[in-house]
Amino acid sequence: MKPVIYQIFTRLFGNTNKDCIWNGSRDRNGVGKMNDITEKALSEIHQLGITHIWYTGIIEHALVEGYPEYDIPNGNPLLVKGKAGSPYAIKDYYDVDPDLAVDVGRRIEEFKDLIERTHQSDMKVIIDFVPNHLAREYYSDEKPDGVNDFGEDDDVSKAFDQNNNFYYLPDEYLVLPDELLQEQPHVNYYEYPAKATGNDIFSPYLSKNDWYETVKLNYGVDYLNERSTHFDPIPDTWIKMEQVISYWAAMGVDAFRCDMAEMVPVEFWNWLIPLAKSKYPELIFIAEVYDPDQYDNYIDKGKFDYLYDKVGLYDILKNVIQGHSWASAISQSWQGLNGKDAYMLRFLENHDEQRIVSPYFAGDPWKAISAMIVTATLNKGPLMLYFGQELGEAAEGTSGFSGDDGRTTIFDYWCVIQHQKWMNYGKFDGRQLQASEKELRNCYREIIAVSQNDAVVNGEFYDLMWFNPHSEEFDHSKIYAYLRYSKKQNLLILTNFDDRARELRLRIPEHAFELIGIDKNESLSLKVDRAKSEVISCEEFINSGNVFKLSKWGFLICEMSVI
Repeated sequence: MKPVIYQIFTRLFGNTNKDCIWNGSRDRNGVGKMNDITEKALSEIHQLGITHIWYTGIIEHALVEGYPEYDIPNGNPLLVKGKAGSPYAIKDYYDVDPDLAVDVGRRIEEFKDLIERTHQSDMKVIIDFVPNHLAREYYSDEKPDGVNDFGEDDDVSKAFDQNNNFYYLPDEYLVLPDELLQEQPHVNYYEYPAKATGNDIFSPYLSKNDWYETVKLNYGVDYLNERSTHFDPIPDTWIKMEQVISYWAAMGVDAFRCDMAEMVPVEFWNWLIPLAKSKYPELIFIAEVYDPDQYDNYIDKGKFDYLYDKVGLYDILKNVIQGHSWASAISQSWQGLNGKDAYMLRFLENHDEQRIVSPYFAGDPWKAISAMIVTATLNKGPLMLYFGQELGEAAEGTSGFSGDDGRTTIFDYWCVIQHQKWMNYGKFDGRQLQASEKELRNCYREIIAVSQNDAVVNGEFYDLMWFNPHSEEFDHSKIYAYLRYSKKQNLLILTNFDDRARELRLRIPEHAFELIGIDKNESLSLKVDRAKSEVISCEEFINSGNVFKLSKWGFLICEMSVI
């Protein structure tokens, strides 16, 4: 099957409080727990067509209000973004975020139970692996026996050493941004010697736009000496990170979404991933990579199973929906991939991106349906949804550290209103949803089902745009058309990115029929939604084309078979 991933921001998923206030505390605004993700919830998610769940924010990260009674101290508010903190400022690679547990003392056991429930629901578990940086106040109290903490054995007198875990600025104190210090005038933080920051800032002076709450990890690259590399013998950070991966894989985690993978040398991945798979052969590694020039490198040398397709298909589809690009620009998303399409994980929403329904993206969930069909069926690679996407979540309002920018906050204790309607206080029956919202969710279920057709999962792709020049009968600015075909099935897929219904005349070249294995003298039967349409000859398709009608923002999936 094509992997279909459902990303859950775990801290927000189970929160039932609908009356959240700006910058509210954990007690005031509420926080979701792992136990809120019940067998019923998982069953309903699986019935949507989901094969994998990405539980975002599982590993313990820095937060302001700790749990001193469980020896989890309060965090320094100067080093925590928002009240709840960033899930990408890891505080302990071997522990679970205590906010997510009903019984904080059993937080790891509660995560193990969640893994078991997910597996029993016939889905796989994905968690984040954050290898590039960790929290400034990192300290592991759950590391296995025999494992040394990050930085524990560093020589802090050296700016760089192959076996140091961090980069140091000898004889320098860390200087946090003035804006932070003014916001927290009664709080201090001292770091000496200062360490390099997660976004590659090798200076003690930081701005509010830097990843000031994090420390860059050292993988054997001397950034201050022409980026010279020191990979032999294996650097200590490599060994420590392999121990982290093995720890979670042994617990039952099936896959890792690797945060900012391209900020870590590809040589590390070339070493880590085969080693991890030698112990756990079914493990999957997904890379957050944004530089298309590095795609081949991180697939061929880095050994990743999948890469984000953000700067390719996602950006193009967003531009098409917003009217900044023609629909024909979608062809560019595959033309530059050098045949690596099957490695690309595709999505329209995740925790970093703006919600479709927000005014910063589309403003209407139905405007993205044709884009979702393209996302789901353009090639063999995985499909991903973000929780609430299928319900039309708009991420309205300012939550705290996060502004009103169309994104669901990852830094604050908050509520996801559309998702709460579907959750219905833990019943997960959608009773609070309006009819149009239920219809939207059903539409997503149908799209996911289409993505599991044999022609999509195992088949090839053929772009029909080149054979249908831009004209009144075929408007390249709003229409995109292509074939997916396998030995078992042939699909014609038509999409409309216009806010009005369209009628178009489509031609299919003889070359396409040759690839599919259909003689040009044959006649075809077209099925749309399991209903037979008119019979048309291949010759007619080649020469004059066939007329199709598309609803606004709509699509057609036509199964073609020889009569």
